[in-house]
Amino acid sequence: MVKLTRLRQLRERRALTQEELAAKAGITRTALSRLESGGADPRPSTVRKLAGALGVEPDALMAAVE
Repeated sequence: MVKLTRLRQLRERRALTQEELAAKAGITRTALSRLESGGADPRPSTVRKLAGALGVEPDALMAAVE
């Protein structure tokens, strides 16, 4: 299972709500919430959408939390 360990941290650093990031990435807020909590295994396309919306490379979402 892929863990997006930095997703919440990156979202909060950009002062985005879950609703705002979900809209930018083209996913639902519920899906984003599940990804942030580790309750869902993201598809590669979803990882790319989130990374694009946050302005980072997909690997940055899976890096160790600082």
